[in-house]
Amino acid sequence: MSDTEKTPPQKGFLAKHAMIERSATLLMVLSLVVVSIGGIVEIAPLFYLENTIEDVDGMRPYTPLELTGREIYVREGCYVCHSQMIRPMRDEVDRYGHYSLAAESMYDHPHQWGSKRTGPDVARVGGRYSNTWHVDHLSDPQSVVPESIMPKYAFLARTRIEDAHIEDLVKTHRAVGVPYTDEMVENARADFKAQADPDSDYDGLIERYGETANVSNFDGQPELTEMDAMIAYLQMLGTLVDFSTFTPDASR
Repeated sequence: MSDTEKTPPQKGFLAKHAMIERSATLLMVLSLVVVSIGGIVEIAPLFYLENTIEDVDGMRPYTPLELTGREIYVREGCYVCHSQMIRPMRDEVDRYGHYSLAAESMYDHPHQWGSKRTGPDVARVGGRYSNTWHVDHLSDPQSVVPESIMPKYAFLARTRIEDAHIEDLVKTHRAVGVPYTDEMVENARADFKAQADPDSDYDGLIERYGETANVSNFDGQPELTEMDAMIAYLQMLGTLVDFSTFTPDASR
């Protein structure tokens, strides 16, 4: 008995489906139709929604020093091993804290969500450890976490940073939508230095960025280094939103 005689002829939908599979042109056209419908469903709401990110109290732009630390964080590829996105799953919330909000990344260009965790998520690392711990961890990760495979970044403490281009950095981020005011731009250099010097006059910094602007000699050295900037950035992650009073907007 031949294969044709063994297999009964297909009828109805299955027969039409076989016809689609045999015609590359028809398959391409129908695929385009399906993708277009899916695209319309996802994109159309964006035309009538006023905002896709709910307003959250406490969010502010990065201070000049934090912004510099973030640039170093990106430069060194820290996002490759450490995500900054806590998913709304019980195991993640129990370990890392409240799930991440879109508003927490609204001033990130680019965002640091990540898709892989060789090391733990750092979205809520701010305030969990002391500055000294961060210095030790960045300088020699294995001295703090013996099983860590993180490379050493001790050179950050030996690399001084200047304020020559900090105004340009702030202006660049303002150009892509971060709401830095003229006053913030004009005082970028002063705020840059003041945040790493508790003995300085940092009242202006606090006035512009709020009480969450952490002022400290982050690496314990007299000169301003990349280590100061990196730790300033890490110490603010996840500290801007008061989740004890936060209520999600169910309409979003």
